[in-house]
Amino acid sequence: MASRRRVGEFELIARHFAPLARSFAGAGGLESDNAFLPADRRHDTAVKTDTVVSGVHFLADETPQRVAAKALRVCLSDLAAGGARPLAYQLSLALPRGWRERWVEDFARGLAADQRRYGIVLCGGDTVVTPGPLSITITAFGTVPRGRGLGRADARPGDELWASGTIGDGALGLLAARGRLKGLGARDRKALEDRYRLPRPRTALGSRLIGIANAVADVSDGLLADAGHIAAASRLEVHIARELVPLSGAARRALAVDPALWANVLGGGDDYELVIAVPPRKRAALLVAARRADVPVTPIGRFARGGGVRLTVNGKGVKAPRTGYVHF
Repeated sequence: MASRRRVGEFELIARHFAPLARSFAGAGGLESDNAFLPADRRHDTAVKTDTVVSGVHFLADETPQRVAAKALRVCLSDLAAGGARPLAYQLSLALPRGWRERWVEDFARGLAADQRRYGIVLCGGDTVVTPGPLSITITAFGTVPRGRGLGRADARPGDELWASGTIGDGALGLLAARGRLKGLGARDRKALEDRYRLPRPRTALGSRLIGIANAVADVSDGLLADAGHIAAASRLEVHIARELVPLSGAARRALAVDPALWANVLGGGDDYELVIAVPPRKRAALLVAARRADVPVTPIGRFARGGGVRLTVNGKGVKAPRTGYVHF
């Protein structure tokens, strides 16, 4: 008898959990990372929950300050994709047996530093001990103008696809942290590793995209995967030109040494940049918003009728060796 195929993350959500959210419009069918709850006559509250686990989402020997920063910042990146300004967060901390108070003290110090940096405050949570690895769940809250929160489902044929910052540094940084990135100088390895260990959520840009972008996603699973999430939610095809993808100097030098690393750059994830669907008529407004946020943005493709992700190199279609990180 043939074995049953194990379903993937998004299929699992669509099959078992999306029906539970059907009666609540602010859930968006669970097709985007944020939910939007009415707050007052002028604002909605954006809500995002994320879990990070030792050895899965961060290195097991990571410092407590950087663990705190990554746990909070991955949620802030999703709020940015929803166009939300950070407001408050709740923390669920599952400590492994044998935990030490000094570790918790340093972890709290890391949270305090990012609270000041991003203008957010702790408002509750839970703390337990687990026989498993360290696990941290954060639920972050942000504010958006009423009915204006951004999701993945409203891209239109003809929209341009833009990316913030540089792509691929997070995935290459993980290789560097594991000692698996060869032929690169120490300075480049450290720059990439820092991008993996400490995400830079684009909170200053996200809230400025309201009224400009039709759809936004943050690049957590990988460029191809997350642009593909917008395409799937919008029932469109997205075309991406590899030669237009913005790269850091360190990433360019890594690719010069080993071009096979393009698979990690496009599909590795952990960049926490934004991919943005923008009508051509809003291009100038996007550039103004990006300049005011001090975040570079680059056009890398477009949306068209159809379905899926189409990757090209110098105009020729190519098969993507890796589409993105999967949990299942």
